[in-house]
Amino acid sequence: MNIEELREQCLSMKGTTECFPFDEVTLVLKVQGKMFALIPLDTTETQISLKCDPERAIALREEYSAIVPAWHFNKKHWNTVYIQPMISRNFLCELIQHSYDLVVAGLPKKMREELK
Repeated sequence: MNIEELREQCLSMKGTTECFPFDEVTLVLKVQGKMFALIPLDTTETQISLKCDPERAIALREEYSAIVPAWHFNKKHWNTVYIQPMISRNFLCELIQHSYDLVVAGLPKKMREELK
């Protein structure tokens, strides 16, 4: 997947918006105003940072060298995924969905209901 495909995948999820709050080179994707993905646009290697539950994050990092703790967030809850041949499109879509679902689960009930 390239950056535009990552962006499209994220924007296909209900309630997702995008912005550049940090700088003009980091695309932030949010659901109901809460971040679930970051795509740096100024790197030579395609990557995306995603929220992840702590146990799953540890397991993923042990299994895939392309997944590392995100430097800009609590390392227990975010991963940066470098898009390499070993990372399949389906697996990446699953990781994006997991991040989205974690953020949605933490939203107030009324906001979650708006996404149904």
